[in-house]
Amino acid sequence: MRTLIAGVAIVVAIIALVLFVQNEPTSDPTVTSTPEALAAPTATIGLIDDARINNADSEPGNWLAYGRTYEEQRFSPLTQINRETVGELGLAWARDMNTNRVQEATPIIVDGVMFLTSSWSRVFAIDAVSGEQLWFYDPQVPGEWGRRACCDVVNRGVAVYQGRVYVASLDGRLIALDAATGIKVWEVDTIIDRERFYSITGAPRAAKGKIFIGNGGAEFGVRGYVTAYDAETGEQVWRFYTVPGDPSLPFEHPEMETAADTWKGGEWWKIGGGGTVWNSIVYDPDFDQVYLGVGNGSPWTRVIRSPGGGDNLFLASIVALDADTGRMNWYYQTTPGDNWDYTAVQDIALADMTVDGVERKVLLQAPKNGFFYVIDRADGKLLRAHPFATVTWATHVDLETGRPVENPDLDYLEKEQWILPGPLGAHNWQAMSVDTEAGLVYLPAQDNPLIYGMSEEWKASGVYKRNEGGWNLGIEIAGIAQLLLNNLEDQPTPKGYLKAFDPLTGVDKWVVEIPHYWNGGVLGTAGGLVFQGDALGYLTAYNKDNGEALWQFNTYTSILAPPVSFMIDGVQYVSILTGNGGGDLFSGEPLPPVAEPASLTYGNYGKLLTFKLGGNATLESPTAVDRSIPEQPPLTASIEDIARGERLYGNYCGFCHGLVVRSGGSISDLRRISEASHDAFNKIVLEGMMASAGMASFADVLTEEDTARIHDYVRARAIEDREVALGNQEAPRLTWLQ
Repeated sequence: MRTLIAGVAIVVAIIALVLFVQNEPTSDPTVTSTPEALAAPTATIGLIDDARINNADSEPGNWLAYGRTYEEQRFSPLTQINRETVGELGLAWARDMNTNRVQEATPIIVDGVMFLTSSWSRVFAIDAVSGEQLWFYDPQVPGEWGRRACCDVVNRGVAVYQGRVYVASLDGRLIALDAATGIKVWEVDTIIDRERFYSITGAPRAAKGKIFIGNGGAEFGVRGYVTAYDAETGEQVWRFYTVPGDPSLPFEHPEMETAADTWKGGEWWKIGGGGTVWNSIVYDPDFDQVYLGVGNGSPWTRVIRSPGGGDNLFLASIVALDADTGRMNWYYQTTPGDNWDYTAVQDIALADMTVDGVERKVLLQAPKNGFFYVIDRADGKLLRAHPFATVTWATHVDLETGRPVENPDLDYLEKEQWILPGPLGAHNWQAMSVDTEAGLVYLPAQDNPLIYGMSEEWKASGVYKRNEGGWNLGIEIAGIAQLLLNNLEDQPTPKGYLKAFDPLTGVDKWVVEIPHYWNGGVLGTAGGLVFQGDALGYLTAYNKDNGEALWQFNTYTSILAPPVSFMIDGVQYVSILTGNGGGDLFSGEPLPPVAEPASLTYGNYGKLLTFKLGGNATLESPTAVDRSIPEQPPLTASIEDIARGERLYGNYCGFCHGLVVRSGGSISDLRRISEASHDAFNKIVLEGMMASAGMASFADVLTEEDTARIHDYVRARAIEDREVALGNQEAPRLTWLQ
């Protein structure tokens, strides 16, 4: 039994997987939705255009775009809060966001007004000085869409442009709101096939009179693309597909003919192909081009989607497109033939740097695969590719060919292998900050392994059948707990880091180790500080010269979102959203050596916090959540029934409720549900009794017998962990899959 519980520690090695359940209503009755005109100072919102964003450094008190400027360096020029004064930093105000789900948005601050999103794509306009709500817009995303979303019901923010606020909803709509009132101006459906599980979690980008947006859903089996819409009318201007479709049909644009030559054999278009652009889209005014960070393949395993080999363009690539036409200027593929979910959708930043004695305009990215890339924006030439975390899948990147050199000893086709990075990546979507004066990047990094292994279905037959309505990965998911247990001795230890990293030399100037791997985005400032929130619930200000912690505030809730800084009436502020979840839902509740996240200890109650020098507001210290497991009725199911339930749970439930039924805190822990919920188990799972709250019906993929087996497994896990909690170390271990 101790072995099974110890296996849960490995959960930290697991990937960003889907969220189909939530614990809150899609419309919060405590939040009004009656737009009112904003005060006179906000009239300048209508003047937000390319020129103003392009000259954002001339008004450092605002935060005008996702990464503050078009360069997306996330480095604030403000200096009032600095190494000498940060000790006086205190809470100015706190706003309860009425959500127990993850918050990942970057607030946009324009002339005293803060525009941001929360879970379920809800949009808020807030007075940035007082925290008072000015207007609120709820796109009314159907609760059942949570089942279609990877990962979690998140939204990373809005674009403010030409008097409007643009938001993309989880269910695939792009919506334009009047910036002064929050009233909807227009709405378009961005999804090409609503039979497939598409979603949107990323923030739109605005430039050249256009709004650019991608989508997510590769794990479910979709085909990726990015669309440019007219900012005024919502009419489609161009669309760029990132992977080829059915080869029997005409190519949508010439780049797809090029890409098709790199997909060999198989029927990837039926499975989906992947390549979704779910986060990073950056406009470059110097070259008038848009950079797309392209995601992983669908399935993850290349032998299934492209059995004849090939690089599988444009998976895991950076693609530069002409902003007006959508035609490709160049591309660079970070992970040819991606086999590990090594997306390249992580933040892209632009900078001017001297490289080998030559002044260059460069692109900087630290994608999942563990190598930090410096690329010439003019032509896509690779200049540097240094590892920034532990990397075992490849030995290095060959600068002559631009290709990684894979480690043949870690091929998992025949034998399961622990590999670093795992699918959560050495760096995920959490923002980095670029300090061009220091020549450093402040980077939230992690060592987070996974044991990769082909699915039993494929190993038995060599054939893969698309899983309708579920995940399509190709690796072994249903039996992952057993893979972990059987390979404990080889498990690398998960760790989190904040690094001051030199992208040209590959040298760390300093490193702060964090006791949990899943931490927040980063903000650097000219005041000599680096701000980051972490899984333990602390917002910390570090000295950017040496990584020394100079100030810390306990928010009591785990943090993933990045901080921003702005100035109003001569006062500098720092703001951040709190709330845990996102891509790490599957990992669930950790055990040592990984520290327990604050959201598991105290509950995942998301807030918006704003700080200033001399701030004296306080947060009430919460009471720790009661995590005792209720006594269960005697278990009558057979070992065979429970084993069947474990596989079904792994395929359909664990992505949200956690591996081996151990929730990470934001989604219901099924070991602890009430008897009333146990009595209604079938109604919830099959009849959609809680669909409006995010728990959609699974009647399309599960039968009553399947649900009964899942229920048996949940009860069995509750019994086992209750016995451990009560100190009964002799309780029998249920070896259901062995």
